[in-house]
Amino acid sequence: MYPPEIVQPMKNDLIQVGFQELTTATQVDEAIQNTPDSFLLVVNSVCGCAAGNMRPGVKKSLENGPKPAALYTVFAGFDSESTQQARKYFLPYPPSSPSIALFKDGTLVHFLERHHIEGATAAMIADNLTAAYAAYCG
Repeated sequence: MYPPEIVQPMKNDLIQVGFQELTTATQVDEAIQNTPDSFLLVVNSVCGCAAGNMRPGVKKSLENGPKPAALYTVFAGFDSESTQQARKYFLPYPPSSPSIALFKDGTLVHFLERHHIEGATAAMIADNLTAAYAAYCG
Protein backbone atom coordinates (compact mmCIF):
# COMPACT_ATOMS: atom_id res chain seq x y z
CA MET A 1 0.00 0.00 0.00
CA TYR A 2 1.35 3.38 -1.01
CA PRO A 3 1.50 6.26 1.50
CA PRO A 4 -1.27 8.87 1.16
CA GLU A 5 1.17 11.73 0.54
CA ILE A 6 2.38 10.02 -2.64
CA VAL A 7 -1.07 8.97 -3.87
CA GLN A 8 -3.16 12.07 -3.16
CA PRO A 9 -1.62 14.36 -5.81
CA MET A 10 -2.23 11.66 -8.44
CA LYS A 11 -5.81 11.23 -7.25
CA ASN A 12 -6.30 15.01 -7.31
CA ASP A 13 -5.10 15.13 -10.92
CA LEU A 14 -8.33 13.37 -11.98
CA ILE A 15 -10.65 14.61 -9.22
CA GLN A 16 -9.92 18.23 -10.23
CA VAL A 17 -11.37 17.59 -13.70
CA GLY A 18 -14.58 16.01 -12.44
CA PHE A 19 -13.79 12.39 -11.61
CA GLN A 20 -15.64 10.94 -8.64
CA GLU A 21 -13.43 8.83 -6.43
CA LEU A 22 -14.77 5.37 -5.56
CA THR A 23 -13.17 3.92 -2.44
CA THR A 24 -15.46 1.00 -1.51
CA ALA A 25 -16.86 -2.03 -3.31
CA THR A 26 -20.38 -0.75 -2.67
CA GLN A 27 -19.60 2.58 -4.35
CA VAL A 28 -18.25 0.73 -7.40
CA ASP A 29 -21.34 -1.49 -7.63
CA GLU A 30 -23.68 1.49 -7.28
CA ALA A 31 -21.82 3.51 -9.90
CA ILE A 32 -21.75 0.69 -12.44
CA GLN A 33 -25.27 -0.55 -11.84
CA ASN A 34 -27.00 2.83 -11.44
CA THR A 35 -25.30 5.17 -13.89
CA PRO A 36 -27.40 5.50 -17.02
CA ASP A 37 -25.81 6.13 -20.38
CA SER A 38 -22.00 6.16 -20.63
CA PHE A 39 -19.28 6.49 -18.03
CA LEU A 40 -15.52 6.21 -17.77
CA LEU A 41 -13.86 4.27 -14.96
CA VAL A 42 -10.13 4.89 -14.63
CA VAL A 43 -7.86 2.66 -12.57
CA ASN A 44 -5.30 5.22 -11.48
CA SER A 45 -1.81 4.14 -10.50
CA VAL A 46 1.54 5.33 -9.18
CA CYS A 47 3.31 3.69 -12.15
CA GLY A 48 5.28 6.45 -13.83
CA CYS A 49 5.96 4.54 -17.02
CA ALA A 50 2.24 4.26 -17.85
CA ALA A 51 0.16 6.41 -15.50
CA GLY A 52 2.34 9.45 -16.17
CA ASN A 53 0.86 9.69 -19.67
CA MET A 54 -2.47 8.07 -18.81
CA ARG A 55 -3.75 10.91 -16.64
CA PRO A 56 -2.90 13.69 -19.14
CA GLY A 57 -4.32 11.57 -21.96
CA VAL A 58 -7.59 11.01 -20.14
CA LYS A 59 -7.89 14.71 -19.32
CA LYS A 60 -7.14 15.69 -22.93
CA SER A 61 -9.79 13.25 -24.19
CA LEU A 62 -12.44 15.18 -22.28
CA GLU A 63 -11.69 18.57 -23.84
CA ASN A 64 -13.91 18.43 -26.96
CA GLY A 65 -16.66 16.45 -28.60
CA PRO A 66 -18.83 13.78 -27.04
CA LYS A 67 -17.79 12.61 -23.59
CA PRO A 68 -18.98 10.09 -21.04
CA ALA A 69 -21.89 11.25 -18.88
CA ALA A 70 -20.02 10.33 -15.68
CA LEU A 71 -16.40 9.96 -14.62
CA TYR A 72 -15.18 7.58 -11.90
CA THR A 73 -11.80 6.53 -10.59
CA VAL A 74 -10.26 3.97 -8.25
CA PHE A 75 -6.62 3.85 -7.21
CA ALA A 76 -4.65 0.60 -7.53
CA GLY A 77 -2.32 -0.14 -4.64
CA PHE A 78 -4.21 2.19 -2.34
CA ASP A 79 -7.99 1.76 -2.57
CA SER A 80 -7.74 -2.01 -2.74
CA GLU A 81 -11.38 -2.83 -2.07
CA SER A 82 -12.79 -0.61 -4.80
CA THR A 83 -10.08 -1.56 -7.29
CA GLN A 84 -10.69 -5.26 -6.76
CA GLN A 85 -14.43 -4.76 -7.21
CA ALA A 86 -13.99 -2.67 -10.35
CA ARG A 87 -11.81 -5.36 -11.89
CA LYS A 88 -14.68 -7.85 -11.60
CA TYR A 89 -16.54 -5.73 -14.14
CA PHE A 90 -13.55 -5.74 -16.50
CA LEU A 91 -13.56 -9.50 -17.07
CA PRO A 92 -12.35 -11.24 -19.20
CA TYR A 93 -9.49 -8.71 -19.06
CA PRO A 94 -6.88 -9.53 -16.42
CA PRO A 95 -6.03 -7.04 -13.64
CA SER A 96 -4.09 -4.14 -15.08
CA SER A 97 -3.03 -0.81 -13.69
CA PRO A 98 -3.37 1.71 -14.90
CA SER A 99 -6.34 0.92 -17.10
CA ILE A 100 -9.30 2.76 -18.58
CA ALA A 101 -12.79 1.33 -18.99
CA LEU A 102 -15.67 2.86 -20.93
CA PHE A 103 -19.13 1.56 -20.08
CA LYS A 104 -22.42 2.09 -21.90
CA ASP A 105 -25.58 1.29 -19.92
CA GLY A 106 -23.57 -0.79 -17.45
CA THR A 107 -21.77 -2.84 -20.13
CA LEU A 108 -18.04 -2.61 -20.78
CA VAL A 109 -17.63 -1.40 -24.38
CA HIS A 110 -14.00 -0.21 -24.57
CA PHE A 111 -10.98 -1.06 -22.46
CA LEU A 112 -7.37 0.08 -22.43
CA GLU A 113 -5.03 -2.21 -20.55
CA ARG A 114 -1.65 -1.16 -19.24
CA HIS A 115 0.08 -2.57 -22.33
CA HIS A 116 -2.04 -0.22 -24.49
CA ILE A 117 -1.09 2.74 -22.28
CA GLU A 118 2.57 2.03 -21.56
CA GLY A 119 4.75 3.65 -24.21
CA ALA A 120 1.83 5.64 -25.64
CA THR A 121 1.86 9.41 -25.56
CA ALA A 122 -0.89 11.37 -23.87
CA ALA A 123 -2.10 12.42 -27.34
CA MET A 124 -2.31 8.79 -28.50
CA ILE A 125 -4.33 7.83 -25.41
CA ALA A 126 -6.61 10.84 -25.91
CA ASP A 127 -7.16 9.97 -29.59
CA ASN A 128 -8.06 6.38 -28.70
CA LEU A 129 -10.55 7.51 -26.07
CA THR A 130 -11.99 10.26 -28.26
CA ALA A 131 -12.78 7.68 -30.95
CA ALA A 132 -14.47 5.47 -28.35
CA TYR A 133 -16.52 8.41 -27.06
CA ALA A 134 -17.65 9.17 -30.62
CA ALA A 135 -18.88 5.59 -30.93
CA TYR A 136 -20.54 5.22 -27.53
CA CYS A 137 -21.23 8.62 -25.94
CA GLY A 138 -23.52 11.49 -26.68
